[in-house]
Amino acid sequence: MTGVGARLELDEVGLDRGGHLLLKRALADLAPGVRLEVRGRAPALVTHLRTWCRQQGHRLEEGECLVVVRGGADRDRWHGARRAGGADRQEVVESPAATWGLAARSALVESGGPRFHFPLDEKVGVWADVAGDLYRQALRAQWDPDEVIPWAAPLSHPDEVEDALVQVLTYLIENETAALLVPARFAAQTHPHFREVMQLLAIQAADEARHVEVFTRRALLRRKELGRSSAGGQASLQTLVEEPDFELASFLLSVLGEGTFLNLLAFLRRVAPDACTAEIMRLAAADEARHVAFGMAHLLHRAERDPGLLGRLASAIERRHSALEQTAGLNEEVFDGLVLLAAGSWSPHAIAAGHDAVLELMAEMDHGRRSRLRRLGFDADRAAALSALHTRNFM
Repeated sequence: MTGVGARLELDEVGLDRGGHLLLKRALADLAPGVRLEVRGRAPALVTHLRTWCRQQGHRLEEGECLVVVRGGADRDRWHGARRAGGADRQEVVESPAATWGLAARSALVESGGPRFHFPLDEKVGVWADVAGDLYRQALRAQWDPDEVIPWAAPLSHPDEVEDALVQVLTYLIENETAALLVPARFAAQTHPHFREVMQLLAIQAADEARHVEVFTRRALLRRKELGRSSAGGQASLQTLVEEPDFELASFLLSVLGEGTFLNLLAFLRRVAPDACTAEIMRLAAADEARHVAFGMAHLLHRAERDPGLLGRLASAIERRHSALEQTAGLNEEVFDGLVLLAAGSWSPHAIAAGHDAVLELMAEMDHGRRSRLRRLGFDADRAAALSALHTRNFM
């Protein structure tokens, strides 16, 4: 019989008072089959040792002294456990196992656990190398509406200009609601191994929630009700909210829609009738720029590995255009509201100048879309044609 390899003195401490930790520590460095003599004065020590050894896969010998025989590796509950991505916590694998579930990257995952279903479980389908940096940037850039927006700034513009602003803000609210739902849905589908992407999508949803809040608060500063929501606008946003493919949704929302909104928010900041509105647009645009940056980075990452991506992106634009072809597009009241905000008054010359400014805005939007499409790999003619098919609702 193998002799005693080590001894453990528990004194009066029982396994029900932390003695099991001392026992685990004493056994940790022993090879399977090595015997550990256990001494102690706790009244229930023998009973607790019997139960604990049975649970842990060790053997208890009872005689003149108590001896725990170290169990074999094949009886250890962690036998067969695997690291979730390797010992290096920065290592991101291409296809994380479904059994890794919610385990942190590099954690030792016990075998026999449940299988989780995360539809976005391939690195190529969600990843962008800048995701971690963008997430940390987003954390630093979070802002409190009560602290940074001058809600008490004077509002001295005419009532009709305020009405126009409320209508535009109503339109922004419903668009930002769609922009909240899309990343929130895909965050829940992302394998936690890709935590940087999951976190970034979650903070994007938080950004949009804040935008909905501040647009609503500003709209109700001088009015009791919001403006109108058109059927065409709702139909356009429905195609975004219901797009099941992450890459296509990211492309349509972030690269095209939110990219176009960057021009719109910059325009609204320039023509804002008050300091409160101008600051809201500035802060919202800074958030949206990060969303666009992630969408572009992810699609560029995917395009390097998938020569068929551009064809699918083009088809997505064409399908959406066909689905919305019979809708009215941009709410007429929104277009007119933009003109009046740019005009600032009802004089014929001001209205004409405001109308020209909105047409110039739309040209800027088109130029920005074409530029992003070309960065993704489309040639100039194809980029121009696809940009022209983008929804008239802007988002």
